[in-house]
Amino acid sequence: MKYLFVFIFSLISVCILKSQNSEREFDCVFFDNSPLIGEYFFSEVQYSQNSYVKNRRGKLLTSEDHFFTPPNSLELAYYNGSGVWKAGILFENIRGNDFFKSSRYVSFWMKMGETRKDILPKIALCIQQTVKKTKNSIPDEYSDALQIATYITNKEKNGWQFVKIPLEDFGFKGKIPNKIVFSNSNENGEGKVFIDQLELLPDVAERMLGLPSDIHVKGYEQHVDVIWDWIDDPAVKYVKIYRSEDNENFEPVGTQRTFYKRYSDFTNDPGKSFYYKISLVDYQYNESELSKSIKADTRMLSDEELLDMVQEASFRYYWEAAEPNSGLALENIPGRKNMIATGASGFGIMALIVGAERGFITRTEAVDRMLTITRFLSECDKFHGAVSHFIDGPTGKVEPFFGERDNGGDLVETSFLFQGLLAARQYFTKDTNDETEIRSNITSLWEDVEWDWYDREKENKYLTWHWSPDKGWVINHKLIGWNETMITYLLAIASPTHSVPADMYYNGWASQEELAVTYRKAWGNTDDGSFYTNGNYYHGVKLPVGVGNGGPLFFIHYSFMGFNPHLFTDKYTNYFDNNQRIALINWRYCSVNPKNYRGMNDSFWGLTASDGPWGYNAIEPKIEKDNGTLAPTGALASFPYTPEQSMEALKNMYRNHGKYLWGEYGFKDAVNLEENWCAGIYMGLNQAPVTVMIENYRTGLIWNLFMKNKEIQEAISKIHKL
Repeated sequence: MKYLFVFIFSLISVCILKSQNSEREFDCVFFDNSPLIGEYFFSEVQYSQNSYVKNRRGKLLTSEDHFFTPPNSLELAYYNGSGVWKAGILFENIRGNDFFKSSRYVSFWMKMGETRKDILPKIALCIQQTVKKTKNSIPDEYSDALQIATYITNKEKNGWQFVKIPLEDFGFKGKIPNKIVFSNSNENGEGKVFIDQLELLPDVAERMLGLPSDIHVKGYEQHVDVIWDWIDDPAVKYVKIYRSEDNENFEPVGTQRTFYKRYSDFTNDPGKSFYYKISLVDYQYNESELSKSIKADTRMLSDEELLDMVQEASFRYYWEAAEPNSGLALENIPGRKNMIATGASGFGIMALIVGAERGFITRTEAVDRMLTITRFLSECDKFHGAVSHFIDGPTGKVEPFFGERDNGGDLVETSFLFQGLLAARQYFTKDTNDETEIRSNITSLWEDVEWDWYDREKENKYLTWHWSPDKGWVINHKLIGWNETMITYLLAIASPTHSVPADMYYNGWASQEELAVTYRKAWGNTDDGSFYTNGNYYHGVKLPVGVGNGGPLFFIHYSFMGFNPHLFTDKYTNYFDNNQRIALINWRYCSVNPKNYRGMNDSFWGLTASDGPWGYNAIEPKIEKDNGTLAPTGALASFPYTPEQSMEALKNMYRNHGKYLWGEYGFKDAVNLEENWCAGIYMGLNQAPVTVMIENYRTGLIWNLFMKNKEIQEAISKIHKL
């Protein structure tokens, strides 16, 4: 399945690749700051004989005591002996960060203290092969190793010296590295340097930067949001944030990229007053004057206030950071700024409704956004009425991000989108021109989806996930449950114009024929649940329906953000009860923590699909599918099923882990404390479930809206009669 298994696609770490459709060009940064102290995940160390590099578990360490840009740097403590030492810094491939500024230099800031220049390390570039090593694999390719001391510039700030090396000096003939390697020089001796802002630097002219705009601040319990106007000056590399407790002595606490308009400063100190200023920093690290200061107060929050805070922060992903032409959601942030993710957009529409109802935005603002959304969807590429997985916002054309075969209709993403649209049709019910148009646009879009077209064989059995106008059914992925795609069958049965027979629910989704049984065995690697029903016990919980122990938690989230599981019982189970059991199995597994991972416990849990140290993956509560990666959305979107356990997780993740896990749009996508890794991104599929499912727990708002649609009621009635 698309989310159960990792989609294999190439994210090329090429740092001079140019955009073809005005996509954002990122800076090619190998290290600026680590979210976690201790070992730096994207590093590797090796040494021989009496040479040595300070490390922990084969990784370089970070330092919070020394940094050029806050809050930390890399510590490179070494001994040049008769052997060889190497310390590599790997480029982190982040999905959607695939267009980069043209670069001319390798640069970094270095603090060398009393280390002699003659024992400073050498530096080389490397193209490290990321494929599995075999006897026929291509070996890693290294450039010439250059002496750092030769390239120290006269630029110095607070004991940090700027090192700038032309790429051409490495003799790499235009090749772009995915690893930068420090190694011992020819002189014996002990040294220690700190490295910060290691990157491939574009050739950008220096110029005076203007004063930053006035800032706004809002204090919460453990953090303060510092907010400014959007910055579109290409000369600005960072916004630098300063904090003071007395409004006189300001210290830098962080930097922020200009594709954010806010910074979340985690003070970890409720009941205090803080003052903030910001400055602008250019590509040569020249800094503007500071803004005026502004005061913020933190205070302890009640449980209800914590829920408000988390819902609003996750909601902002879909409000503040949406693709501007369509108003729809991005795949991940930071990522492609033009690429809409349609399933995440459906989830985001439900989050917008919550935002309007909670007062995060006004109803008028929500109406304006929904007009933009529905007008865009009326004109964008569609394939027998279904939308593609990804759409280019400026043009409305399909964006085949997962490969050339992914260039047509995606029925599952379409169903996620319409779960949101149908909830919106029941929310915007006022007798005004704008709200009438929203309802009319949604109804037209709904009636145009040819769900029956995606019954490929016309045997009234299985819906097929994809169809391409030039490649047809080449992917040929039949939708077979138990997984996240139940909503697809429900909507296909509910369609007022292109419905499929209700018996496809049992013939396809819950099929027990050989094809379906074989399918479930293949992805579950077990006979448990291969006939759709299960009946086994996992950590003391009996599971009526589900493969293995029920799978990752997004199975009980994605189809049930609008579709109320309380109100659906088939031949085998009630789905609120079944979902609750899956959530409890997940929680109990993490409480037991059979692989003894750091951090995982009864208040830090949630195994689901998310970013991870080795890329996007779906984690399950069983030993062979558990690599220690926890996703906040797993526990928080389970609030309706496990309110006490989810609340404990929220408090623990915010109060004890928020320094690295909390950010501008709520909790980061995932963390793996065993590997000392934390995601640098937020994902559209994971932020909205937090906002929406917490609201369903609190008021049932989205469940109630979606279930008001008469077509949904009729579809459920048809299934119940089978």
